[in-house]
Amino acid sequence: MLKLNLEKLKNTKNLLAFSAGIDSSALFFLLLDKNVSFDIAIVDYNERAQSKEEVLFAKELAKKYNKKIFLKEVSLSGSNFEKKARDIRYCFFEEIIKEEKYDTLITAHQLNDKLEWFMMQLSKGAGLSELIGFNTWEDKDYYKIYKPLLNITKDELEEYLKTNGLKYFIDETNNDIKYKRNYFRHNFSDKFLSEFKNGVINSFKYLQEDINSLNISISALQKIEELEIYKNLNDNNLNIRIIDKSIKKRGFVLSKASRDEIIKQKEIIISHKIAVSINSEYIFICPVSKTSMDKKFKEKCRVKKIPKNIRAYLYEKKVEIEDLVI
Repeated sequence: MLKLNLEKLKNTKNLLAFSAGIDSSALFFLLLDKNVSFDIAIVDYNERAQSKEEVLFAKELAKKYNKKIFLKEVSLSGSNFEKKARDIRYCFFEEIIKEEKYDTLITAHQLNDKLEWFMMQLSKGAGLSELIGFNTWEDKDYYKIYKPLLNITKDELEEYLKTNGLKYFIDETNNDIKYKRNYFRHNFSDKFLSEFKNGVINSFKYLQEDINSLNISISALQKIEELEIYKNLNDNNLNIRIIDKSIKKRGFVLSKASRDEIIKQKEIIISHKIAVSINSEYIFICPVSKTSMDKKFKEKCRVKKIPKNIRAYLYEKKVEIEDLVI
């Protein structure tokens, strides 16, 4: 029997990200076994004929075990399917969480996923925070993400399902190495994990402890809507750590290229959505806005030395410049 400590979910309202695959199917029944209350959400990307069967299975489970089910159907086209699918999926989850007031989003990421992430980040050039980007708990603005399976392998989850005669589906696109995650899985991480599982678990544990020891607790000097203002610590590594932590809460991860550009340019846009600026005293982080500003507001911002890529958001949200701590 797989050992999970799910006590922290006993007094919260929980939503399970479900796909009908090995990981989320196993987690569904593990949560049931531990008497954890939860509902489920599933996205059908209409990429495979089998997805209709998976949705039907999710509906059957919801009905049988008296769970609410939330379904979104989309059709994607063009390149970068994985990123588009992830963005759509998490926007959907967050809409549900806001409307239904869930406390926790439970995801079925497991040890294979964590090692794949590590290797993918390592291949791109990443710092410690990015390499260990899969944490058991992740704080968002109005909910938490919980990944309870990070010390359990996919093989162990499949064995649990087979031993207990539980149904699940296998997505055939998981074998398509045109997707970067599958490439790393089939060529590196699965084989490595099959031989060195205990060492991998211990290494991730020690690395997380190192991060916890190195982390300096830094709070925003001011937060208005989605604008955060921090003190410039005059240390590139510490400033990047602040920025990385802030944008992770917004659903983004800093690439090496973004880190380098932030240090070089001091004022950039990340993923076309997040504005980041560093001046001599402060760090500014907020969503990108294309709102047109009047001349009077622009002049106030110029006098106050507010970075150009931050101004439109302040204007859109009707923030009084005089109210800023800077």
